[in-house]
Amino acid sequence: MQVPDPLADQATAVAAPGAAPDNAGKLLFDLSEIDLSACAIDQVGLRRFLPHRGIMMLLDALVWTSDDYKRCVGVKHVRDDEFWVPGHFPEKALFPGVLMVETAAQLACYAYNVRRPHPVLSAFMRIDDCVFRSAVCPGDTLHILCRDVKWSMRRFVSDVQGVVGNRIAFEAKLSGLSLGDAKLVDHP
Repeated sequence: MQVPDPLADQATAVAAPGAAPDNAGKLLFDLSEIDLSACAIDQVGLRRFLPHRGIMMLLDALVWTSDDYKRCVGVKHVRDDEFWVPGHFPEKALFPGVLMVETAAQLACYAYNVRRPHPVLSAFMRIDDCVFRSAVCPGDTLHILCRDVKWSMRRFVSDVQGVVGNRIAFEAKLSGLSLGDAKLVDHP
């Protein structure tokens, strides 16, 4: 059964360099100079900064980061063997929006922790202005864009987007908070 994407014609990933952060439907920053197939840090390397493990480690790799770590791009390869596929939905598997946002929160957590003297356990505490613009399905490569809005030793606020090809799948503003020192275990 073919399920139409009612927002497909509204989603656009074409933005002028330096587009304003509050321009809904425009990229957070220009991707034209970024090699989206690159892998700056793989999932094993990300474990030094993120507490997520097992099926909840959704971010597959860091693709790129700016020199000051205020902007970064991560990637999630959406697979057909993931735990949510059989039930969301049986006739047409769609990557759940809450997991898209969680993937972005993991990238924002990386951007927060990489600038600290040592990683902390951080949790995202708020989602603002979240809009889902296009479906994400198994076989898609979801690039996550993250840009700092505010950063301090205690908390962070980031603008995030998910992009598949030339479509913006979602965008939101995430806020996170340090919960104290992280005891990151070295297992998958």
